[in-house]
Amino acid sequence: MTTVVGTASVHTTAAACDYLDDADRVVVVTATGEGTTPRDAGDAGNVARTRLPGATVETVRRAGEPAAVVKAVASEHDADRVVVGTRQGDPERAGEPPGSTVQALLAAAERPVVVIPV
Repeated sequence: MTTVVGTASVHTTAAACDYLDDADRVVVVTATGEGTTPRDAGDAGNVARTRLPGATVETVRRAGEPAAVVKAVASEHDADRVVVGTRQGDPERAGEPPGSTVQALLAAAERPVVVIPV
């Protein structure tokens, strides 16, 4: 099973790894741009490699609008599902409704989208 994890932080990636403890293949995708630095993207990918030692983990970084980037990568990898956090990985905002990226992914879903709390 191939899972695409859309993330902007180590917190979201860690929560996704807890959910995916039996994953086979994981593609961690970060959309670099507003609010996400290249370092954040790299750190998020490293968390998946460390927390999912039995899985094949690939990281993808692209510039662009996050929902469009995650959707494109999921399509390119023929993902079975997409896993995203509710709000940019900020634990302080955990009780808030899902953000615009999650809403856009759910509205245009072509495969299952799992929204995990951070």
